[in-house]
Amino acid sequence: MLALSRKMNESIMLGNDIEVTILEIKGDQVKVGIRAPKSVSIYRKEIYLQIQQSNKEAVEESTSVDIIQKLL
Repeated sequence: MLALSRKMNESIMLGNDIEVTILEIKGDQVKVGIRAPKSVSIYRKEIYLQIQQSNKEAVEESTSVDIIQKLL
């Protein structure tokens, strides 16, 4: 993992077209702005993990249905 120090209104670039800027620092919270192309999905990690779990469950469910249909 790369760890960088940034002050308010300073940015880092991810590749050529994603910019992450520190917008505000209040106590132990940091507000981050992300400028990226619309084709790039951006999620908080806990939401991303929920989406991944839902996708996994949907695949498992559809696979189970396919197996049952083949047996019939």
